[in-house]
Amino acid sequence: MSARTRLAGALLALATTAAVAAPPVVQVLPEDWYPESVAIGLGGAFYVGSWRQGAVARLKPGVAPKAEVLVKPGANGLANGQGVLVDVGRHALWVCSGNSGFTTVPQTPSALKRYDLATGAPRASYAMPDAGYCNDIAQDARGNLYVTDSYHPRVLKLAPGATALTVWKEDPALAGEGPYKGLNGIAIDGGRNVYVSLVAAASHLLRIDLGADGQAGEVTRVEAPRTMKNVDAIRAWKPGRLVLFESNAFGEGPYGGQVTVARIDGTKLALQTVVTGLNDPSSGAVWGDRVYFIESKYGLLTKHKDGDPPIPAGVPFDIQSRALPR
Repeated sequence: MSARTRLAGALLALATTAAVAAPPVVQVLPEDWYPESVAIGLGGAFYVGSWRQGAVARLKPGVAPKAEVLVKPGANGLANGQGVLVDVGRHALWVCSGNSGFTTVPQTPSALKRYDLATGAPRASYAMPDAGYCNDIAQDARGNLYVTDSYHPRVLKLAPGATALTVWKEDPALAGEGPYKGLNGIAIDGGRNVYVSLVAAASHLLRIDLGADGQAGEVTRVEAPRTMKNVDAIRAWKPGRLVLFESNAFGEGPYGGQVTVARIDGTKLALQTVVTGLNDPSSGAVWGDRVYFIESKYGLLTKHKDGDPPIPAGVPFDIQSRALPR
């Protein structure tokens, strides 16, 4: 390919991106959705999984978009909708299905689910080996999927065309504390490093070298200046910059969550808060210079006890956004 052809292609891509308007600042989700993960596709369409309904909603771009239920509740055995990933190249929507309870659909063993990106029709299901827990998903430039396991200190991999998940990296260095000793969020920065977070609150992220041959390298602790409040999801923003969604899932009070930008400097993180006072901001997505995030409000489910009033109906949910620091 000539330099002139490459330049023309780059300019066309830039013009196409510029022509697509940014999504609205606030977008409404279905009632009682209890969202867990957010992914964004080409053109600004959002895909939002439901931890309670076992479903995925899609919000197409527009001035006042209305959410549609793309993946129907319980389709393909989806229970707790966890990590969501848009795979444009394969016209696929990938969703981690958990088995934590609190759902309106039947519980099933945790698995990685595949659906048609356009229609939401079920396409495949990949069981988690050793009764693992599928939490979140990232994808590299070759189309390989990487899945965090919340029950084991490991990252699993699904190569294009593979029929089963395999262990990509398992290491005691990936272990945390508490009932969920494994991993939570995952992101790939610049195609060279895989960053993961523990389910437990910690003062560090973990970096796994991604070799040119696709093999996993060493695990390195990347230290933060404070204990982070349960980094539930990680998004790669630009080289050396990550966006962290601190859900405060195991903290006190419902409004301790926050969204944070992390600058990577070797084995250190510099943190800058974007927004605080959130009710379980478990995930989000980056579009241009804005971060879009959800509030999962899990406490309404997980802290409900026998004898309490019924779980409230008609609980509102939405996607909000804030400008990222320049």
